[in-house]
Amino acid sequence: QVQLVESGGGLVQAGGSLRLSCAASGSIFSINAMDWYRQVPGKQRELVAESTKHGSAKYADSVKDRFTISRDNAKNTVFLQMNSLKPEDTGVYFCRMDVVSPTGYQYQYWGQGTQVTVSS
Repeated sequence: QVQLVESGGGLVQAGGSLRLSCAASGSIFSINAMDWYRQVPGKQRELVAESTKHGSAKYADSVKDRFTISRDNAKNTVFLQMNSLKPEDTGVYFCRMDVVSPTGYQYQYWGQGTQVTVSS
């Protein structure tokens, strides 16, 4: 079994910054994709940023040039640096990982979510 634990959310004023972290632990051989999603009430969960095992990244247009996803493969951790935050960035942020087990199977895991609130 694998657990993903997120941290770093909170309340910040518009224009401020936050850094989210998500660490995986448990039965892990390697991790392929590590992503961040965002969900607001009444809307579907949306992909904010995604990263591959080899370091390439993609971003939603709404966060491009403001958010940066990075990862520490040795520590099974993914980060999301969020700068120039806007009130519309408010939501619950979830990390998601494609974890390869020691037996060679890949499974998808989600973090518990961390609240980010940006005040105007």
